[in-house]
Amino acid sequence: MTNHSENIGPVENGDITDGSAPLRRSAHDPQVTLRTPAELADALPYLLGYRPEDSMVLMALHDRGGRGRFGGRARLGIPANKDDWEPAAHQLAQGLVTGSERRGTRPEQMVAYVCQEPAPGETGRDVMHRLAPLAHLLRTECGRLDVPVIEALCVSDARFWSYCCPTQECCPADGTPMGLPGTSVLAAAATYAGVQVRGSLRELRARLLPWESGAAREQETALDRAGGALVPRILDDAFRAQVAEDTLALAERIIERFAAAAPESDIHQADLRDDRLLAHDEAARLILGLQDRTTRDRAAAWMEGAEAGPALRLWRALARRCVGPYGEHAAAPLTLAGWVAWSSGDDLEGREALAMALGADPDYLFAHLLHQACNEGLDPESIRRCLRAGRAEHRSADSTAAVTDDTPLAPGADHPPAGGSAAAPRRRTRTGNATDNRRRRPDGTRPRRADAEHARPGSTRPGGTRTRAVDRPAAAHRGEESGTRAGRTGTQGARSGNSRSEPDE
Repeated sequence: MTNHSENIGPVENGDITDGSAPLRRSAHDPQVTLRTPAELADALPYLLGYRPEDSMVLMALHDRGGRGRFGGRARLGIPANKDDWEPAAHQLAQGLVTGSERRGTRPEQMVAYVCQEPAPGETGRDVMHRLAPLAHLLRTECGRLDVPVIEALCVSDARFWSYCCPTQECCPADGTPMGLPGTSVLAAAATYAGVQVRGSLRELRARLLPWESGAAREQETALDRAGGALVPRILDDAFRAQVAEDTLALAERIIERFAAAAPESDIHQADLRDDRLLAHDEAARLILGLQDRTTRDRAAAWMEGAEAGPALRLWRALARRCVGPYGEHAAAPLTLAGWVAWSSGDDLEGREALAMALGADPDYLFAHLLHQACNEGLDPESIRRCLRAGRAEHRSADSTAAVTDDTPLAPGADHPPAGGSAAAPRRRTRTGNATDNRRRRPDGTRPRRADAEHARPGSTRPGGTRTRAVDRPAAAHRGEESGTRAGRTGTQGARSGNSRSEPDE
């Protein structure tokens, strides 16, 4: 079978997988031929762009002039309960085949993988035997869809086994050692094509998981303290807009702080640096402030250019601060992290962050919409355009609010106090007088008025959600993502979502 460089990158397609990714054809594209189970096992990280763990994976194969090429690819976490294996195998196979059909490229064949590291006291061979029924289910479900599995492999403990090859000389009972990373022909082709293996999913998720160190207790205390001060104001329409402006101004200052920090080449050290740059009380105020939907949507506009990198670092850092009973609050920063990663071209982190947001709050609508769009291979530019328009609208309103309105009020619109003089019409100004306690933003403009914060009737927010004329918080309604989640103290953390499918195209 032949794998072209156009398909060996981390072109994945979300939770329930899709068909082939857009192809980049060139007469000079390198071509790599994979003939043996060893070559297929070695190819897996390069086909996905990361090393799968606790995963069941399907790779679609398409015919091209009598030679196979890889198409869509789909991954699911292996359910801990064996009773869930059959529906999971059906979901994985059905999702990959139907997604491919939707794009007009139905697979002719499949390659199946089951990947899991040994538990304490287990060997790789034990894992192979334990997962054999799961591999059989994958083959059966694909067969029901008339797409035969031509190879099924188990990868465990740096070895692999074939469930399809009965030849001991080719596939010994104790497995075959995996080659050294980066030494295969495919690794060389991937390097030539600019494809990098990002490590494991566990390493990627670790950047987004809540703290479990001693500092987690200090952060929880800061969240409790900030909640007592902010939640009543967020739930009060008279103060909600000011909380939004304060939240965004603080986020902007920290993004600038992150941008000015010295770079770190090591990912772990870079995250530790960002954690040091963000104080507990700052993180608490941002986490709670972002529970308001309109505030979160405005924060999503830091999605491109020089702002995107520092903003993504901030959203990761905030997700790590959603500790203890504030695990559900991680849905907002995780969704922002997923959006910015996807908008910046990193589909892998985007998909994982969005899946974790849905693990933190399965009803979080913005994460659902973005996850679906990412899974379907849509261009994020349509969402970027919407967010740019919203940002421009806010800037225009801020500029207008800073201009003095010298037009006399209509008769009777603003009466003088009882007993006072009615000598001259009173004029309304919005230029920072003694009664205007709204402070300026770092760019010199003023925040919008509280009544201007609400969306106009029928306006459309990013992701296609429609808003009411006054978008009131709805903390009491679990199913309404349109309100604020600031008053919640649920204990559900940001789970990695092993039972959630993660199709990779």
